[in-house]
Amino acid sequence: MSADRVKVAVVFGGRSSEHAISCVSAGSVLTHLDPERFEAVPVGITPDGAWVVGPSDPARLTISGRELPEVDGSAEALVLPGEPGRGLVRLDAREALTSVDVVFPILHGAFGEDGTIQGLLEMAGLPYVGAGVLASAVGMDKEFAKKLLRAEGLNVADGVVLRPGTDIGFADRDRLGLPLFVKPARAGSSMGVTRVTDPAALDAAVAEARRHDPKVLVEAAVPGREIECAVLEFPDGSVRASLPAELRYNGEFYDFESKYLDTSELQIPAKLDDEITESLRWKAITAFRALDVQGLARVDFFVTDDGDITVNEVNTMPGFTPSSAFPKMWAVTGLDYSELLSTMVDTALARGTGLR
Repeated sequence: MSADRVKVAVVFGGRSSEHAISCVSAGSVLTHLDPERFEAVPVGITPDGAWVVGPSDPARLTISGRELPEVDGSAEALVLPGEPGRGLVRLDAREALTSVDVVFPILHGAFGEDGTIQGLLEMAGLPYVGAGVLASAVGMDKEFAKKLLRAEGLNVADGVVLRPGTDIGFADRDRLGLPLFVKPARAGSSMGVTRVTDPAALDAAVAEARRHDPKVLVEAAVPGREIECAVLEFPDGSVRASLPAELRYNGEFYDFESKYLDTSELQIPAKLDDEITESLRWKAITAFRALDVQGLARVDFFVTDDGDITVNEVNTMPGFTPSSAFPKMWAVTGLDYSELLSTMVDTALARGTGLR
């Protein structure tokens, strides 16, 4: 192995409800990061916010049966001065972070994918993989992401935002019709999402979404096939979109169980007319630029039989689990998992620490 390998801190876990999925993504990244070019330094964040080094064995960061992994902070380690509790950075983790060349924050959800860790890394002067502070925050907040997408001329689902203390009015219920999708405004992995077909179930669905975020979106269901497209920035600043994938799953919608615990399928490339495929790839890049994203994103669409395209979501740090669409789409497009990760790290290094 080369003595001058790039040191990459792979940061995972975190305080969000997507902690376990972040761990699984990190296990896959640690497995596929090219050991000839990169020295991986695993840094886990426990559910209560403590930063620790490890685990370094990717086998510990997998779903076993239906058991989800978690960063364990119980092992003895020095901590920085302060009261015991959340938010402590253990000394070994601090030293690991100060010795690396670049950070790969494979964090999903709040306190990681929402601009928080990106701001910390900016202040620390550390290059990092993925979107910057603004794009991360906007991509995480579906309300403002949809406003920017709409301003760019892209179709998004009709819906209403329920802030804390507000409920959906009768006029909005009549306008949106049924079925409805009720979702947290700032969460991922389909956490807290409910498909509502009976008006009597709406209040319970809003309450479930608010367990994850006090701000809730209620959206009209959009008919059509569910299609995803991966977008990647290269070290020279160019941006490309992958061949799209179609999701196929059991159940009423693509929920957490379908994504990670049950059987779902990806048709890659999706069986679409060439014109629709190219339109999807162009719209994916348009959405990427509309939110001022850097590095990578997965853009999710609904496509009707008539070829109408609606953007559902822009995910600025998509999953990298063994079942995740992002690396699979790029593999079919011509970039295998290790090459994909190398491109992402090289792009972060080329961009440096001047991102704003």
